[in-house]
Amino acid sequence: MTTWLRTEDCQLEEFRALTAQRTQLGDYPHADGTEQDVLVYDSERLRAARDRGAVRAELARALLDGPGIVVFKRAFAGPVVDRATAAFAALIEEERAAGVTRGDHFATPGANDRVWGALDKLAVRDPEVFADYYANDMLALAARAWLGPGYQVTSQVNVVNPGGAAQSAHRDYHLGFLSAEQAAAYPAHVHRLSPVLTLQGAVAHCDMPVETGPTMYLPHSQKYEPGYLAWRLPEFTDYFDEHYVQLPLDKGDAVFFNPALFHAAGHNRSADVRRMANLLQVSSAFGRAMETVDGEAITAAVFPVLLRRRREGATEEWLRHVVAAFAEGYPFPTDLDRDPPVGGLAPPSQADVVWRAVTDNWSPDRLGQELRAHAQRRGN
Repeated sequence: MTTWLRTEDCQLEEFRALTAQRTQLGDYPHADGTEQDVLVYDSERLRAARDRGAVRAELARALLDGPGIVVFKRAFAGPVVDRATAAFAALIEEERAAGVTRGDHFATPGANDRVWGALDKLAVRDPEVFADYYANDMLALAARAWLGPGYQVTSQVNVVNPGGAAQSAHRDYHLGFLSAEQAAAYPAHVHRLSPVLTLQGAVAHCDMPVETGPTMYLPHSQKYEPGYLAWRLPEFTDYFDEHYVQLPLDKGDAVFFNPALFHAAGHNRSADVRRMANLLQVSSAFGRAMETVDGEAITAAVFPVLLRRRREGATEEWLRHVVAAFAEGYPFPTDLDRDPPVGGLAPPSQADVVWRAVTDNWSPDRLGQELRAHAQRRGN
């Protein structure tokens, strides 16, 4: 097994052989079909599945050893998508009016409209919409399948305007955001580990026919071990440009993919469609998110909604999905002198505190005090 990876060891023929693999529908009994070697699932069928463990196992296998990408049709209901779209559009207009210009990791600044830190901003602007949106069971299903519990959601809204040029092919966070030299400094086992620390996703906030430039993907490319070095090489970029696939999406569809999958946002060739997607990066409890999340601000905004929805009969599963989207589910790092484990191997996480507040019907003031005390114990 290779200990260190080098750019000069990247071989296009090996990459070509991997990406020439065909996705076999028979290997994925919960899928409804394949489209250009991408697995397509019907969300209602997944919701009706009796064995969620088997579904999660299948999705994890698809993301790791299969095509590396899955599409969930009708994952999000149209009305809640529309409400979130309105909130995101208002945020974009406010930031534009304030003279804020957002850059992009893999595209020219100004080619699109971005809302960074959209998770926090949506929660503060419209906590009702936030709760309805992030209670989504398909997001929770995909996140738990790939990352397990304790994950952290971050969100960036991306609007590619008519004429907006395509991104360059790339891999994503963590190693995907480093230069080739920086990535090469990490041993091969870190290259293998990095993809399992995050899950990439996108929710379509409008219908996305191919002419609007939905994301381009190269199925099975996540399996190429030196891919974090290879994606910058011209011969690999050219191969991607010749062999990528694009799937049209309907409003409310969701795509989840391995961050090591070669991909890039497409060229919006439409005359009048502002292609909006909510880009989700879900981080493992054992990794760190790309963005900081203002959990205190989100909690203050959303907690009253959680209390009311619980009184109105919201299920525990629904409530836990919302809490998982904004509260830190991993208890470390912390100051173990001030925050020792009590009754277990770890002290309570921020999510544990919020969940106790929901179930015990704390007042917002008490929750605020408890969270501040929790942060102080952790040395924050």
